[in-house]
Amino acid sequence: MFKTTAATFLAIATSFSILLFSPPPKSYYHSLFISNSLSDNASISHHLYTLTRRPHVAGSQANAEAAAYVLSTLSSCNMQAHIVSYEVLLTYPASRSLTLTRPPPDPPLTFDLKQEIYEGDPYADVANEVLPTFHAYAKSGSVTGPVVYVNYGRVEDYETLKEMRVNVTGTVVLARYGQIYRGDIVMNAFDAGAIGALVYTDKKDYGGGGGDAKWFPDDKWMPPSGVQVGTVYNGSGDPTTPGWASTEGCERLSVEEVERSGDVPLIPSLPISGADGETILRSIGGQIAKDDWQGSKDAPTYKVGPGPGVVNLDYNGKQVIATIQNVIGVIEGVEEPDRFVILGNHRDAWTFGAVDPNSGTAALLEVAQRLWKLQKNGWKPRRTIILCNWDAEEYGLIGSTEWVEENRELLASRAVAYLNVDSAVSGAGFQAAATPQLDELLKQSAQQVQDPDNSSRTIYEQWVGSIDSPVIGRLGGAGSDYAAFVQHIGVPAADMHFGGGYPVYHSMYDDYIWMENFGDPMFHRHVAVASVWGLVALRLADEEFLPFDYHSYAFELQKMAKDLENEISDEGITFSPLFKSIEELSKAASKINDQKKEIKEAKGWTSIWRNNHVKVRELNDRLMMAERAFTYRDGLLRRPWYKHLIYAPSRHNDYGSTSFPGIDDAIENAKNLNTTESWNLVQHEVWRVSRAVRHASLVLNGELT
Repeated sequence: MFKTTAATFLAIATSFSILLFSPPPKSYYHSLFISNSLSDNASISHHLYTLTRRPHVAGSQANAEAAAYVLSTLSSCNMQAHIVSYEVLLTYPASRSLTLTRPPPDPPLTFDLKQEIYEGDPYADVANEVLPTFHAYAKSGSVTGPVVYVNYGRVEDYETLKEMRVNVTGTVVLARYGQIYRGDIVMNAFDAGAIGALVYTDKKDYGGGGGDAKWFPDDKWMPPSGVQVGTVYNGSGDPTTPGWASTEGCERLSVEEVERSGDVPLIPSLPISGADGETILRSIGGQIAKDDWQGSKDAPTYKVGPGPGVVNLDYNGKQVIATIQNVIGVIEGVEEPDRFVILGNHRDAWTFGAVDPNSGTAALLEVAQRLWKLQKNGWKPRRTIILCNWDAEEYGLIGSTEWVEENRELLASRAVAYLNVDSAVSGAGFQAAATPQLDELLKQSAQQVQDPDNSSRTIYEQWVGSIDSPVIGRLGGAGSDYAAFVQHIGVPAADMHFGGGYPVYHSMYDDYIWMENFGDPMFHRHVAVASVWGLVALRLADEEFLPFDYHSYAFELQKMAKDLENEISDEGITFSPLFKSIEELSKAASKINDQKKEIKEAKGWTSIWRNNHVKVRELNDRLMMAERAFTYRDGLLRRPWYKHLIYAPSRHNDYGSTSFPGIDDAIENAKNLNTTESWNLVQHEVWRVSRAVRHASLVLNGELT
């Protein structure tokens, strides 16, 4: 009796002393993180101004200096910060020219291909550091041919031209940017028989619609001479090292092998301005284009050709093995240092990069500084937080991909989640995309942060708008650095930003002045995205149980599978194995949630004598590893780098997110061939996804069969 009483007294006394002397709960620090006392819009503004003072394309000295600035800032926040370098294939323009031969009496015209400096431009002194307009990894060559206008250059646009009996073979196509990835515009042109491709920014999409619309610096719209540059590479990572890291002295593919891979274009291409595109359009005759192919109200009538305008496109690029630099900062976890919560943003820009990507870099540095302030207030993370500033994203997600490929096994066994912010701010309106088990965490975090454009509501309330639940996108596209984490090794991930597409994208006008005047004048949106980003990271790093909900995943899979079943309901394909696997996943999600609840309820006065750490750790590992089960070691058919069977890019739009990509690819192939064998392949892909979903259920259940 005495022993029992003494033990009880000791337990109560110990518990009381723990309560008396223990640090504040993690939720206190999380609230402190998003408070006005820690946020600093002036600091963010300074970071952005510093990072965007000069153009800093990957491989340049200016970008190395930007890396040094990021490294210095992270180091000043008491982080273990270092640079990881890779030697990768980059391309730069050596020479390019474009000449238009018009019907008489108009004389031939050679375009100057220059973006104009505006009066009072504070960056005029460094404008000569902006690279001449080009497409990275474009095919070098000189081609001459009549012009065909192909609208946005999508597969369906070529189908329309085919219906109009317009022959594209041997022509140079003129496409406007805005619906699909520019690399796919060039690939689709090649597939249609074109010998070259020109991509322009139509003022209907980027110039304010024409008419009386003003442009930058008087308004947010793209100036007539503005050109959207970018890559046309369709892969991820260094093209010469597919699947392995581009370390010094490593094995590399030859240029010929890279071309045979199908990831780089086989015809020359060039981005041009809206003004130059309109000039070429005036030289095109033939049939009048459809209404939805037409331009702004003051544009000429668009016709499809071919010709009679003829262009000579000449492009020569130089290929360089260049050094790129990822900057990595680490805050080591106290209780689970071998579990990683990773935040990432890229640093390299085609020009000044105020929106893309350095609004995100400035937000990343703001997160780092706030975390340092938390540490000075006594906070220590349960799990390790890693801040990553990637290089050469613009060329093809190269910095992040090389790092993931080099650290594949460690990341596959230890990464809890990857949180990406690319262009953090381009305007108003919060948007997010994620793997579905993070949906609820994103919503809850958005409910805690004030809307920067309306202090009477939260970001969540703005995000939801007039509907019941916010629209959360998915991460199947290859538009940013989450790709390697999700699509190659199966790490849960999220991506977030304010605003959507913006008119001066990838042009020399994406500078600090544009951001200060139109994107975020008070830098409050930058503060807000840093708050949501950091809060999601803190909850993942600090909460005893990982805040994952696989019910959201099961619901999403059910919806996507039903859509696919309806699409091919007359083809004799059964989706029953997939629906069965999804039902098993839903049950496994309920089971692990119940187990989590049981462990929580078992805690009480006597919990200090019980060791629940092993149970918690094992349950968290199941939550963390279930996403890996959606990957398949051989990858997608003809796209082996993409391992994820639930999310991957669309075959004809690298920016587009495809659900069940293997099934989707097989359906497209079967519709074209319409053979028994091709439809059997669709059924095989359904079975393959079914097995992956079942494997995820087994991981969540945590029991061998």
